[in-house]
Amino acid sequence: MSEVYEDTIAAVSTAMAPGGIGIVRISGKEAFSVGDQIYRGKNGKKLSEQRANTVHYGFVEEKGERIDEVLAVILKGPHSYTGEDTVEIDCHGGVLAMKRILEAAFRAGARPAQPGEFTRRAFLNGRMDLSQAEAVMDLIQAKNEYALKNSLRQLQGSVRQEIQEIRENILYEIAYIESALDDPEHMSLDGYRERLEHTVKQQKKRIEKLIAGSGEGKFLQEGIKTVILGRPNAGKSSLLNLLAGEEKAIVTEIEGTTRDIVEEQINLRGITLRLLDTAGIRESESRVEQIGIERAKEQAKDADLILYMVDSSMPLDENDEKIMELIREKRAIVLLNKNDLERKVSEKDLEGRVEAPIVSVSVRENRGIEELEDQIQELFFHGKISFNDEIYITNLRHKQALEAADSSLKLVEQSIADQMPEDFYSIDLMDAYESLGKILGESVGEDLINEIFSKFCTGK
Repeated sequence: MSEVYEDTIAAVSTAMAPGGIGIVRISGKEAFSVGDQIYRGKNGKKLSEQRANTVHYGFVEEKGERIDEVLAVILKGPHSYTGEDTVEIDCHGGVLAMKRILEAAFRAGARPAQPGEFTRRAFLNGRMDLSQAEAVMDLIQAKNEYALKNSLRQLQGSVRQEIQEIRENILYEIAYIESALDDPEHMSLDGYRERLEHTVKQQKKRIEKLIAGSGEGKFLQEGIKTVILGRPNAGKSSLLNLLAGEEKAIVTEIEGTTRDIVEEQINLRGITLRLLDTAGIRESESRVEQIGIERAKEQAKDADLILYMVDSSMPLDENDEKIMELIREKRAIVLLNKNDLERKVSEKDLEGRVEAPIVSVSVRENRGIEELEDQIQELFFHGKISFNDEIYITNLRHKQALEAADSSLKLVEQSIADQMPEDFYSIDLMDAYESLGKILGESVGEDLINEIFSKFCTGK
């Protein structure tokens, strides 16, 4: 274990709110000493005298006053989350009980943990790389089943393993070139360009596959920003209410009822949609309604998906033309709503005017929603999400590092094509190697590490 810190930290690792159980975590060189001062076991033995990886029943006391009945978990470094000696006190989940135990730990010699400091220590002590540390926060913030599975796989090392293998292949070539240049009598570079070109092509393919999957990874982790556009009374608010499973938006027969953005987060087949209902697009003299319409247009600009609601019982007009212009360069699905009524608009009327899938629905009768779900899954995940061997990059920092590595390998390919001297190859190969190392936490500055862990909650 690399002892990076001399001090001992403590924090509540569960929510600071009433619950069935609360956990106070103490980690560092003096964790057992702090525990000995505040814990009283039934058998009279101190925590420091107990075997590692054991659980003990007793009480937390301070100055002879009993605070709570607890279980104490003993974890000796390096076999703990942080890689340090750790005591976790499982107490009753009352806010006052947790607070008093934590304060007792402070008075016994621990200091308050900073946000993410337990995980930071795990990283600095070599218990996990930076990609795994970031996966901890992704796991906490996961919004759906797929995000949860992907974060868990990253925590278990899926990204680390892939990146390490690519780096090892690149490092081998760097070492070979350097060795051959230093000792040309024993190591020949004849025919090496062809072999190197093959290796570089293989590693680029692996990197570009990770980059290509980063879009899907973003949607898994953050959700798909989905804006519902349409004329007034097309059924936008009714659709939001149907998908949300409750009355989130006001629905009336009066045109222009929705004036502001109504947002709701929903899950469809494990995929999170950040669903935004907007004001109906039309010419209006109402200043308030005009503001709502402008906000709708602004939201549409950076939407990941637009659901264009068309009232199929009414002919298309100039407002529909404006909406179709808005979605021309966007990923969109057209919903022909109110198919339970006499239709004035059909799929043929829209063909050639919008480059988007068209789904016939009746929000009132809950028809066509399954096909809508199929289309969303097809647009964003090619019809399915597989976790057999797929690695989804969800972190922008990782994507940028992969793109930098890919650019460096392209330079190697160009140098090979130009038949440049071999030492040119090793320069760009090393750049690719170091870019990939940033994903794992190698060659990263303290400022970046501080920024990453500052986003964690205290106690993790």
